[in-house]
Amino acid sequence: MDIDMIDLIDLEGAIDCTHIRMKKINADGGQLYINRKGYSSINVQVVCDADLKIMDIVTRWRGSVHDSRIFRECRLKQRFEAGAFSGILLGDSGYPCTPYLFTPLLNVSTPQEERYNRSHIRTRNTIERCFGLWKQRFRCLLRGMFGDIETAKKTIVACAVLHNIAIDMREDLFPGENDSAEQTISREALVQHYIPPPSVRGNVRRRQFIETHFST
Repeated sequence: MDIDMIDLIDLEGAIDCTHIRMKKINADGGQLYINRKGYSSINVQVVCDADLKIMDIVTRWRGSVHDSRIFRECRLKQRFEAGAFSGILLGDSGYPCTPYLFTPLLNVSTPQEERYNRSHIRTRNTIERCFGLWKQRFRCLLRGMFGDIETAKKTIVACAVLHNIAIDMREDLFPGENDSAEQTISREALVQHYIPPPSVRGNVRRRQFIETHFST
């Protein structure tokens, strides 16, 4: 196996959340849409594949909700728990490490662990690239939504479907927009996350994976 890339055959995808800005919400509970950066948003969970296609999307959560809670309560997690998938997801340290969702090691002590972390980061970068491309294709995701909440959620899902169609049709961004997409990726990548408690079963499975694929 290429030590610089986790085998995509064994992957279900890369997972992360991104905030889509909303106009200020004055209704009851509107303060719950205010995220840690101080503006109203919907926190959208996305899983993408190696081609940057969106394989799963969750749009129902307010901006104040943490990424790990969204995953903990989503149907995708239930399906993994039920054994519906044989592969794994890659997530950042904002997620708990589980037998089906691998996160980076926070304390690296061996060359094998260094190779794993390097591979994890480079492979999981697909989700950052997906967000950058998606938001450049549909600028409303960058500028924010100004309609009602339910319409905004439907619009976000519609943009995901159209994004996948554009990839299937091999449509590129307009000339000169790739740099802007890279800037969007950088903003997503710099977000710092709360680190959830470790999972014993997840840590054991991750350790076995490192010993199997990254031993010298």
